[in-house]
Amino acid sequence: MVFPVLYNWVIIIFRTCFMDMEYNYLPVWLTLDYLSDLLYVVDVIIKFNTGFLEHGIMVQERSRLNRRYLHTSEFFFDALSLLPTDLLYLWLGIHCPMVRINRFLRIPRLFEAFDRMETRTSYPNSFRLCKLMLYTFVLIHWNSCGYFALSRTIGFGVDPWVYPNITDPDFASELRQYIYSFWISTLVFTTVGDTPDPEREEEYLFMIADLLIAVLVFASIVGNVGNVITNLNNADNAFFPNHELVKSYMKTHRVNKDLQTRVNGWYQHLHINKKMTRENEILQLLPDRLRAEVAVSVHMGTLSKVTIFQNCEMSLLEELVLKLKPQVYSPREYVCKKGDIGHEMYIIKEGKLAVVADDGVTEFAVLGEGNFFGEISILNIKGNKSGNRRTANIRSIGHSDLFCLSKEDLKGVLTEFPDAKRILEEKGRQILMKMGILDESMVGVEEKKELTVSRLNEIEGKLDSLQTKLARLLAELESNTYKLRIRLEQLEKETSEWELPEVEHEEERGEKDGEANGEGEVKGDRVEGESGKKEDEPGPSKGE
Repeated sequence: MVFPVLYNWVIIIFRTCFMDMEYNYLPVWLTLDYLSDLLYVVDVIIKFNTGFLEHGIMVQERSRLNRRYLHTSEFFFDALSLLPTDLLYLWLGIHCPMVRINRFLRIPRLFEAFDRMETRTSYPNSFRLCKLMLYTFVLIHWNSCGYFALSRTIGFGVDPWVYPNITDPDFASELRQYIYSFWISTLVFTTVGDTPDPEREEEYLFMIADLLIAVLVFASIVGNVGNVITNLNNADNAFFPNHELVKSYMKTHRVNKDLQTRVNGWYQHLHINKKMTRENEILQLLPDRLRAEVAVSVHMGTLSKVTIFQNCEMSLLEELVLKLKPQVYSPREYVCKKGDIGHEMYIIKEGKLAVVADDGVTEFAVLGEGNFFGEISILNIKGNKSGNRRTANIRSIGHSDLFCLSKEDLKGVLTEFPDAKRILEEKGRQILMKMGILDESMVGVEEKKELTVSRLNEIEGKLDSLQTKLARLLAELESNTYKLRIRLEQLEKETSEWELPEVEHEEERGEKDGEANGEGEVKGDRVEGESGKKEDEPGPSKGE
C-alpha cells in the first residue's frame, strides 16, 4: 500500500497545479490511477481475510473476520476511498484530477506499513531518517504546487515573488517550472532566506503560512534527528561499555601511559570488531524461554564442544548457556596463572592462547577456537591433588574472545539436576585419573569428612530449630503470665467491691441487735421495780 497511497498524495495535487504535465501525460496518469485503485480493492479483499488475536489466539473464522471488519471505522473510510468519483469526469472534464481526492483517506494504511517496516528492519534508525526525509519531501512538494498555482492565479512574472513569465524560454519547460517552485519552497521551509519579498496580500498570507509551517518542520526535523542520535548512543551503550568514563577515571588517577594504551586498545578492539560483553543485559527483557532459545541458537555449538558436557540432557545445557559470560582479552594478557585458585572455566570462541612456562617465554602448547580449560576446577572433585588450583599459565597471543562459566553458576544449576551432577563428577574423576592427579585414598576421607560436615550441619539446623521453638515458648509463657496477672488484678478489684456491702449490712444488723438488747434491759428493770413496790406495800393481816 506504500506505492498507491504515496502516488495519490503526490500526483493528484501535482496534476492539478501543473496543468501542462496533466495534458501531456494523461494516458500515463490514467493508467497509474486505475492501477492504484486496483491495489486499493485488493487491499480491502485482504482485510476481509486478515485474522486477529482474541485472548492470545489467532481467529481465522471467515464469518467473524468479515463481521469484525465491517463494524470498524476503518471499513467506512476504505469504502469512501473507493467511491467511483471518477464519474465526475463526465461533468467536469477529464482534466480535473481533484475528483479523486477521496483516495487520500487511505493514509492510515501508509503509516501502518511504515510502522511494520520499522519493527522488521535491521536498521531502524536509518529507516526513521529516510521516513523523515520522505515526509519533508511530500510537504515541500505540496507547497511548491501551491506556489505555482498561486503564481498562475496572480499572473506569471507580474512581480519578483511569483514564478517568472513562462514566455521566457529559460522558464518555459515543464521540468524547470517544477524545480524552480520546489527550490523556492525549500528556501522558505529551511528558513535560509534569500527569497523575493512578497508585494501582494495573497503573497504575504502565503509566506506567513509557510513560515509558521517551517517552524514546525524545523522543530520536527531537529527533534527526530536528535532522537535518532540518542538511540544510536543508547545502542552503543547497551552493547559496549562506556569508554569515556574509564578514560576520565584513568586521567584523574594519573594511570601510567602504557596501561592507558592497553585499555584504549581493548575498547578500540570492541568497537571495531563489534564485540559484545553485555549479552545478558541486552536479553534480560525477553521472556525466560525466549531468552534461552536465543542463547541456545547463538552459543550451544560452543558449549557442546566441552567434553564433560557432551551427552548431557538438553535442559541442563540450556540452563548453562544462559550462564555463559563473554570476555575479551588483549594481546599478552594472562587469562590465569599457575597456582591461582580456579573459580571458573573458559571456552575459546575466537583467537589463540598459549600455555607458557613461568618465565612467560617458553610455549608448551597453543589453544585455538573450540578448546577449553579449567573445567576440573569448577567441579570440585574429591581427591584432586591440585586442590582446584591452576596447573598452568595461559596467556592470550592476540585479541581473544572467551566464554566464562563460574563455579557458583554451575553449582546453582546442578542442584536442580542431581543425576547430571553425578555424571559430571564421574567424568571429572576419569579425566583426573588419566592426568594422574587423583588421590583415590583421599576419596574415602573426603567422603567421610563431607558426611561429618553434613551431620554437623544437620545437628546445627536442629539446634537452631529447637532454639527457635524455645524462644517461642518463653515468649508465650511471658505473655500468658502477664495476661494472668492482669486477670488476677481485675478479679481482686471485683471481689473487693463485693465485700464492702456485706460489711455494711453486718454493721447495721449489729446496731439493730444492740438497740433491741437495750430495750430489753430497760423493760426488765421496769418489771423488777414494780415487783419491788408490790413487796414493800403492807398486806392485810389475818385478822383483817
